[in-house]
Amino acid sequence: MSKKKKRASSQRKNEITKGIFTVLEKEPSKSFNYKQIASKLGITETKDRNDLIKRLGQLKASDRIVEADRGKYQKKPSLYTYFTGKVDLTTSGNAYIVVEDMDNDIFVPYNRLNKAFHGDMVEVFLKPRRKGKKPEGEISKVLERKKNSYVGIVDKQKTFAFIRPSDPKMYTDIFVPLEKLKKAENGDKVLVNLGDWPADADSPYGEVTQILGKPGEHDTEIHSILAEYGLPHEFPYEVEQFAQTLDTSIKESEIAKRRDMREVLTFTIDPKDAKDFDDALSFQKLENGNYEIGIHIADVSHYVQPDTILEDEAYERATSVYLVDRVVPMLPEVLSNNACSLRPNEEKYTFSAIFEMDEKANLINQWFGRTAINSNERFAYEEAQHIIETGEATIPKEISIRGGSYTVSHDIVEATLTFDKLAKIMRKQRMDDGAISFDKIEVRFNLNDKNEPEGVYFKEAKDANKLIEEFMLLANKKVAEFIGKQKKTFVYRIHDEPDEEKLMALNGVISRFGHSINLKDKKGLNSSLNKLLQDVKGKKEQNLVDTLTIRSMSKAIYTTENIGHYGLGFEYYSHFTSPIRRYPDVMVHRLLQHYLDGGKQPKAPVYEEKCKHSSDMELLAANAERDSVKYMQIKFMEDHKDQKFLGVISGVTEWGIYVEIIENKCEGMVRIRDIKDDYYVFDERQFAIVGERRKRMYQLGDEVYVMVKNTDLIKRHLDFSLLGKRENVTLE
Repeated sequence: MSKKKKRASSQRKNEITKGIFTVLEKEPSKSFNYKQIASKLGITETKDRNDLIKRLGQLKASDRIVEADRGKYQKKPSLYTYFTGKVDLTTSGNAYIVVEDMDNDIFVPYNRLNKAFHGDMVEVFLKPRRKGKKPEGEISKVLERKKNSYVGIVDKQKTFAFIRPSDPKMYTDIFVPLEKLKKAENGDKVLVNLGDWPADADSPYGEVTQILGKPGEHDTEIHSILAEYGLPHEFPYEVEQFAQTLDTSIKESEIAKRRDMREVLTFTIDPKDAKDFDDALSFQKLENGNYEIGIHIADVSHYVQPDTILEDEAYERATSVYLVDRVVPMLPEVLSNNACSLRPNEEKYTFSAIFEMDEKANLINQWFGRTAINSNERFAYEEAQHIIETGEATIPKEISIRGGSYTVSHDIVEATLTFDKLAKIMRKQRMDDGAISFDKIEVRFNLNDKNEPEGVYFKEAKDANKLIEEFMLLANKKVAEFIGKQKKTFVYRIHDEPDEEKLMALNGVISRFGHSINLKDKKGLNSSLNKLLQDVKGKKEQNLVDTLTIRSMSKAIYTTENIGHYGLGFEYYSHFTSPIRRYPDVMVHRLLQHYLDGGKQPKAPVYEEKCKHSSDMELLAANAERDSVKYMQIKFMEDHKDQKFLGVISGVTEWGIYVEIIENKCEGMVRIRDIKDDYYVFDERQFAIVGERRKRMYQLGDEVYVMVKNTDLIKRHLDFSLLGKRENVTLE
């Protein structure tokens, strides 16, 4: 090779090397394959790509870069590389630090946590990586505590006390001096605030802020669930007082500023035990043969004004919380159950989306704005369902919420049947457009006057439920579309595409039951998911498949950055229809009215922060609701300890199998150590535990018989004894 060619080759090599380090150093926590690096460097020629691949190999061989995963390269960490991330504590006591934009989490052993707790934001020191090993580090600083208070049991000594936290991921007890015990007695369940953790102390210091009661008592455990998630169970006195002073009377001067729809046929359809009615439908036939349909939503923003303590409280709560035996509302009762509730034969202020539709559910015109209505009737879903199924105007006594049979007008029957017909057309169109139909079974309890569960039943979505759902979806979609197409700051409800790895894992599980999903393209995937959800209805694996399919989906969140809603198949979607129980809907109402009044676009970051808070609070509320259901299931099973139950293996882990009872959906664990007929080991590949001697296998989806071994209301644990597979157990 001539000197000139050698010089050119050397120069090209240096350029590629410089380019590689530019890419890797710009994002040191991420790893890239050669295609990604080539793309970032604008390399398109085959020869240059080959040179890039060769150079990556040389840099790895000389230990100047590391191969983080097969074919993926990363900047070599220095001895003092620090990252910021969130602590994810495992049941073993070790932790993983989740760093944004980092491919692999950083493993931290329990002896290097340095007083960090689960969920904390921390600074972590990353040790030099050894080949074939996961990143390992040590926490150097706690930047922000996720929680500053914990629920626990008092262990009182002569001169001090310890609080033993109920949270299984809290690895230390909390030291409390007697003067900071707030008269709590030994064995009480309390809420304790964290204080300092001195360098020479074995435990952090704390102070009791609330005595929740005696462990195992119903109210104690329900209040504990709320306290664990930092959710209040009552309003501050000053907020209640402020709400009581609001003028909630309906004034003609205010109605004059609105579209007056008090004479239009209007009614609500809600659960039979509902107290807050935040949406109503109106119906009238137009002279051209089309229908004018109004979706009327409680005008919460008329009463909840910015810069008030009522606004601050609503924002902090961000959502109502629906526990098994009670609702913890976002707004005080004077608003949620009275002024804002669209009760029958009462004039109310509303915010409405009004649509002109033809008989084929084509949208002809739309209008948004403030209105006044007077609801003619209040229906329970069961009553509306009766009209849909029979076309009859008389509501029989056995389903009536009035205590006796009654007859509605012909106009209401016609409106209900028309709503149902249009809803079915809209639903079919949504499914054809790629929406996914989740009709997951919801567990409900029949409670006595002491809030003890006497029975379990399942909430089923029938045509009346789906009718309301379709019109609420229409309003949410069209409001978001109206603002979204103007490219203005707005609050969206978005749902990202599902995670490919989770979908592949789902496919592996459902293949055990003879099902499959199409992973080739989006349309094929969506239709195959809908087919799967339809095929499992009524089968033993339904709840398992429904649950796993939902888990494979991304979580829906609130944001100002619209990417559409994957599950619904909508390009634009928001939450407009439930401002009594969701703060984002209040923001949507305010923004919509602001733009209708010709207002200027507000700054997005302010709303983005509120969206994040609302998403976070929604997640906490969902966790609390799930825990309350688990608590009630365990309470229900306490009275069934001598009964044999048929269940489905719903989860398999290295420490045991989870079994969901078919008849009541209660889920408990059979611990591996309690299965005495063999020594069982976890087989991750087969979703099973396998006996080493007899090779007997208990696999995900198997039907087994179990009995209740232990119920623990305080820890919310349900343990089963395994009797064996269905085919091997006799019930005599």
